[in-house]
Amino acid sequence: MKLKNIKPFWDDEYKHLKYHKEPYNYSPDIEIWREQGYNHDIKYFTGEMCPHNEKQPSWNKIFIEWVKNKHGLKDVGCCYYRMETGVILPNHSDAYTLYKKKFNCEIDDIYRILIFLEDWKSGHYLEFDGEPIVGWKAGDYAKWKGETKHFAANIGPEYRYTLQITGHK
Repeated sequence: MKLKNIKPFWDDEYKHLKYHKEPYNYSPDIEIWREQGYNHDIKYFTGEMCPHNEKQPSWNKIFIEWVKNKHGLKDVGCCYYRMETGVILPNHSDAYTLYKKKFNCEIDDIYRILIFLEDWKSGHYLEFDGEPIVGWKAGDYAKWKGETKHFAANIGPEYRYTLQITGHK
């Protein structure tokens, strides 16, 4: 997957949001991961989130308009994501369970855009279909559709901050 870029316009307001953990909620993935040797607590399969229903940064609306205008998506939601040291989210596809139900759409109509809010740091990792992505710059982003498999991890000493944007055609 080739990354694209949006010129950074944001400050570090995302670092001061109200982040919290939510357990990973798709048990078939967890069963596979356990078989593969991932044995950490279920709540550590994900980072900390500040979802769309929490207070978002003052400049968040710029991202929403960008996604609507540049990518043609609607019902756009933003989730700020902080991955702590030691968090490994093994290969998986996003299920979008609540999103599909709320907006009455199919998984093949849903897109995810992952924006890196900071330059890459040692130990930060992303992978699509076995292809590693490292060395990104702030503003680099990946866009995928539906059930695209991906993998994320932070084995470095600093937080890994991203913005996950979800929308559909």
